[in-house]
Amino acid sequence: MSNIIHLLQGKSLLAPLAGITNLPFRLIAREFGCDLCFTEMISANGLIRESAKTVEYLETCPEDQPLGVQLFGADPDIMAQAAAIVAGCHPDFIDINMGCPVRKVVKTGSGAMLMKAPILAGRIIAAVVKSVNVPVTVKIRSGWSRSSINAAAMACIAEDSGAAAIIVHGRTADQGFSGHADWGVIAQVKSAVKIPVIGNGDIWQPEDAFKMRTQTGCDAVMVGRGALGNPWIFLGINQLSSGFPSNCHPSLPERHAIIKKHWEMETHYCGRRIANRSFRKHLLWYTKGLAGSGRFREIVGKMTDSDAMLSELDRYFQSLAESQTKIMA
Repeated sequence: MSNIIHLLQGKSLLAPLAGITNLPFRLIAREFGCDLCFTEMISANGLIRESAKTVEYLETCPEDQPLGVQLFGADPDIMAQAAAIVAGCHPDFIDINMGCPVRKVVKTGSGAMLMKAPILAGRIIAAVVKSVNVPVTVKIRSGWSRSSINAAAMACIAEDSGAAAIIVHGRTADQGFSGHADWGVIAQVKSAVKIPVIGNGDIWQPEDAFKMRTQTGCDAVMVGRGALGNPWIFLGINQLSSGFPSNCHPSLPERHAIIKKHWEMETHYCGRRIANRSFRKHLLWYTKGLAGSGRFREIVGKMTDSDAMLSELDRYFQSLAESQTKIMA
């Protein structure tokens, strides 16, 4: 317990995000001070079948530490087998997803559907804990719906089943990603268990992380969508934690360089073909809110070739620099 508290206390974590938190994105987040990252969620069934795509999710490197691997599934035995496979890769944590609200996951009985099945959830956690020698964490929602808030009860089940820490997203499953996260539920969970509690939901700015810690008493914070196109949020969180004002936003040339570095990592680790398809969304996130970005985003949104995207990116940032020069003249 003392080891996991040391790893988590006061830290800022990158949430597992399907289709997003691959190795390149995790490395970028770490460059800005993210303390701990998680892989994209991995299907236990796919891992046991040795699906090539599923195994790719486990790709890492020495700089990608500490690292948690997130699994989802609804069968205790299959989850235990998958966890044993993952443990062979020596992650720092194995996380069980009991919070994903996406229909294709929920319809298999996995993810947030387990918020409706606390007995099965406990069996899954216990089976995974028994099968590995690394800390097991559990990520949950506040409940299935506003009429069935049960995060504190689920957290107690997780603790009794051997979980080393609990991650709480303050939205209900039926909210999806709409509305607002209820941080009060995170505070309830913190009061209900002795294991570390990680708060998640609606951390869009560094100041939000500070507010969440203050309002909930959580041991650590997890940033999800707030890091998209904004990995420097972790720098801002660390600045506030050290007693300094948050001053994390990069200049335009710095932002341009970060985007291109991320692209280079994407092509290096994922290959050009995949990067052509996957990196466009990052370009849209990185440029959101910048002057004239609407037109840029419209153009890039129709492109499929990464060279064309990067050429358009260079033109766009050149136009921003020229506009800035005119204003200063």
